[in-house]
Amino acid sequence: MATAPVDKDSHLYLVDASAYIFRAFHALPPLTRASDDLPIGAVSGFCNMLFKLLEDLKGDERPTHFACIFDKSSITFRNDLYDQYKANRSEPPEELRPQFPLVRRAAEAFAAHAIEKEGFEADDLIATYARQAEAKGARVTIVSSDKDLMQLVSDQVVMLDTMKNKTLGRDAVFEKFGVGPEKVVDIQSLAGDSVDNVPGAPGIGVKTAAQLLDTYGDLETLLERAEEIKQPKRRQTLIDNADLIRISKQLVTLKDDVPLDVPLEDLAVQDPDPDTLISFLEEMEFRTITRRVREMMELEGAIETAQPTADPIDRSKYICIRDFAELEEWVARATKQGFVAVDTETDSLDSIAANLVGVSLALSPNEACYIPLAHVDPDSAGDGDMFGADPPRQIRMADALRALKPMLENPSVLKIGQNIKYDLSIFATHKVNVAPIDDTMLLSYVLNAGKHNHGMDTLSERYLEHKTIPFKEIAGTGKSQKTFDQIALDKATEYAAEDADITLRLWQVFKPQLRTEKVTTVYETLERPLVPVLAKMEQEGIKVDRDHLSRLSSDFSQRMAALEADAYEQAGREFNIGSPKQLGEILFDEMALEGGKKTKTGAWQTDADVLEGLAAEGHALPRTIVDWRGLSKLRSTYTEALQAAINPKTGRVHTSFSMAVAQTGRLSSTDPNLQNIPVRTEEGRKIREAFIADEGNVLVSADYSQIELRILAHIADIDALKNAFRDGLDIHAMTASEMFGVPIEGMDPMVRRQAKAINFGIIYGISGFGLARQLGIPQGEASEYIKTYFKRFPGIRAYMDETKAFAKENGFVTTAYGRKINLSGIKSKGPQRSFAERQAINAPIQGSAADIIKRAMIRMPEALAKAGLSARMLLQVHDELVFECPEKEADALIDTVKATMQGAAGPALELSVPLVVDARAASNWAEAH
Repeated sequence: MATAPVDKDSHLYLVDASAYIFRAFHALPPLTRASDDLPIGAVSGFCNMLFKLLEDLKGDERPTHFACIFDKSSITFRNDLYDQYKANRSEPPEELRPQFPLVRRAAEAFAAHAIEKEGFEADDLIATYARQAEAKGARVTIVSSDKDLMQLVSDQVVMLDTMKNKTLGRDAVFEKFGVGPEKVVDIQSLAGDSVDNVPGAPGIGVKTAAQLLDTYGDLETLLERAEEIKQPKRRQTLIDNADLIRISKQLVTLKDDVPLDVPLEDLAVQDPDPDTLISFLEEMEFRTITRRVREMMELEGAIETAQPTADPIDRSKYICIRDFAELEEWVARATKQGFVAVDTETDSLDSIAANLVGVSLALSPNEACYIPLAHVDPDSAGDGDMFGADPPRQIRMADALRALKPMLENPSVLKIGQNIKYDLSIFATHKVNVAPIDDTMLLSYVLNAGKHNHGMDTLSERYLEHKTIPFKEIAGTGKSQKTFDQIALDKATEYAAEDADITLRLWQVFKPQLRTEKVTTVYETLERPLVPVLAKMEQEGIKVDRDHLSRLSSDFSQRMAALEADAYEQAGREFNIGSPKQLGEILFDEMALEGGKKTKTGAWQTDADVLEGLAAEGHALPRTIVDWRGLSKLRSTYTEALQAAINPKTGRVHTSFSMAVAQTGRLSSTDPNLQNIPVRTEEGRKIREAFIADEGNVLVSADYSQIELRILAHIADIDALKNAFRDGLDIHAMTASEMFGVPIEGMDPMVRRQAKAINFGIIYGISGFGLARQLGIPQGEASEYIKTYFKRFPGIRAYMDETKAFAKENGFVTTAYGRKINLSGIKSKGPQRSFAERQAINAPIQGSAADIIKRAMIRMPEALAKAGLSARMLLQVHDELVFECPEKEADALIDTVKATMQGAAGPALELSVPLVVDARAASNWAEAH
């Protein structure tokens, strides 16, 4: 720990970290870590604030001493003075709790001392350090905008609001309170604070308090001479509440003599350890700030730029191939070598709508080329006007594909790509069936799921120490952004060939690790063979009835208009129904509903939880708003967006399946997302009715029945659950019978519902609080349900304990097929560890289910062909597969699909419970499900 004396030349910075966490959380949009969905928005805001602060503080403003001050707990000495202190404050939001320990780690990674002390608030520690530094003649800057700290402002102490980039001195205090810093405590003692439940004097606000103090000088004099006040109500308030006002003064006065565990001199600024800081930022997957920190440290000489083992990337060695004979030479060399990195350049990210612009190849590090095929920019020095001359000389598309096709389809030549599913789709439109393949994105995914994302830019920086050319650097941004066919060939060659070069280098890094990390089987049997299956599904797409969506959108609009009219009547006036601010003012200011809470910005909270709570109390307006918001989201996300997503050439919607996002192995769906369409609501079913089969065809939906519960019964070895599944019993009714001792016959549906909630909740590590909210029962009752569940099924508790212990020891868990799921927070403390423990419990179950349906999908094309069926697999939605087939094939398809899916677990798993698949045919998706 660095130590330096504090004197008149010193400048101490104290960051009010606890307040900043909440402010960043509420001010910034939600953000989760891509690899595991861990909430990290407040951590991101804190890191960016800290980095900017340290970067900006140069010259005279550079601190000599620096610390981030945190609240240790919610209970302090003030609760002994007044048991209602901060009693109105609710528990931190569930998404914020795991972030508290991460922010402390962030402060430590930046070498900013993280200070806290049991029994005292962060403000008391700030006051103590500030007064000590001030006494030694030092300057102090408190990084906060919290009004409670304004009592500390002096000629040597200022506050810094980083959100507004504004320094707050005496003038700002006077503007806020109408008095100087010396009287802020008196003002707060009179005005009280509803947020912290400081009582003050009822009916006296800041403005009135300032007037009274201006007349009487200070609080004690005011209270002693209260009988002289002319206004009867004000006079009586002060007389009646004198004791509460004095208690309020004790509550708001910051304690500036806290016994410090870390002396002031030990807060001396020190440079962060590069490895520690960059490792933390990479763990959080903060790409931008990681790059900025790395660049700054390299510039300052704190770290040396590491070079990969292969030759450093040299873009000057890339070549542009515009001669057919030269292309043939490259193809021959790739064929002889037996492997080649391949990448396509197109004019769109949509693989169905995109046009092929060029192809890049790499044979070895720095030996890469670009083959332009459809550029329209003239052959100039590289920055010519595309409208001023003929297109550049290029090999004709048909000729180039004729040369490439034999090599791309040659079974003895391995084609290596990054997210090669996209490239397969592009080549397929030109009747080129690329095989065999390797995918560096998927190699990274099976090796490092949960550690970081698997995009090329991230992988290049992390494993090759190389920053790729940003697309915007060659194409521009905004409305003036060019498509790739408009890029000059010199720039296009550097960009495209670099992609192929990096892909080859990443393959050389990752491929040997499969064996050492024991995930070869996962890659070879679950990920790689699924690529062409998904590419084919994306090309097929699914037909959507535009007229049905249009009618549904119109219906939603009419219902929204009716709800809007109801809202105006209930509110007593018109307002912007989509404005949370205006809604909050109506609910809590004008209608004076109880239970309102404000954000740090002073606006009322009106999120779904708040409105649902008010609606449950019988208030009409909140229920109306909830219903309006629900319809608005369905309309914008589905009925309107799906119409826009219909491909004009095919008349179908072509979603894209993301293979390397969810760390459990689950697929996700984007552009558009077809996996989150509500299935249990009437509106959701109406949206699914828009997904239809071609004339003469039907859709078939096949869905695993309770697959995750079956996997839990198997891996936790629960005889009662296994027997119930084998006997085909209602698993939720059986669970209720076991837990509550009631017969299955004639069971109350509410009892079954409770057991169902627990069955599925247990898989996700549900807490008593979470179950209570879900069932609408007291938390104590919900906790008793969970205890009873574990008593009746002790094997589940044993599975959970063993899984958590394994995760803590190894840092990961595995699925039944050996997929590794890394859990970065499992060895930390506090809420982050709780989050990771819930992941550890659920990941092997959800991941095994994801692996099983992947095995089914991989085996499906062969099964359909063997049965002589022309059916096409269109969609995968978690545990469900959707097919389209001629109506006359429906029964045979259902038999084939059920047999394939039910046998997908295979002998490697040897499931001790049967897999059951429900399947049905209909003209639309809603009726087939």
